[in-house]
Amino acid sequence: MEYGSIERDIHVDASPETVFEVISRPEHMREWWPDDARFKPVEGAPGELFWRDEATGETMTVALTVVEVDPPSRFSFRWCYSEADRGGDSLLVTFDLEPTERGTRVRMTETGFREMGWEIAVLEEQYREHASAWDHYIPRLGTYIARLVSTP
Repeated sequence: MEYGSIERDIHVDASPETVFEVISRPEHMREWWPDDARFKPVEGAPGELFWRDEATGETMTVALTVVEVDPPSRFSFRWCYSEADRGGDSLLVTFDLEPTERGTRVRMTETGFREMGWEIAVLEEQYREHASAWDHYIPRLGTYIARLVSTP
């Protein structure tokens, strides 16, 4: 396996403008991905994502930096930095939105795994964990958007 990038596609019955809001705004993002999100959707803005472990009550905080904000077609950010101060290597997550006849095609791409400098066992584990997580969260994105657009 290459471990270079993860790609997930989903089609949603909503406009690119609506989808862009859902993937780029913390108040929407926390409805389908992290337990909480704090950032401004502005290029270069720092932020954080939070996940709570229900069993232990512990919270994991992951730093991010917004990279590109191009409504309504692209939103990207860097996260999983190799250094605590948002320095060093990191992973890049990009959401590309393409209008279709019935809504929007969303393509999520996460890259940078090989560049992290991890030993092969760590690389394989991180790649598997991220791929599995996106398999869980991308359908939740679709479900949240469907619920959002069906609410009057």
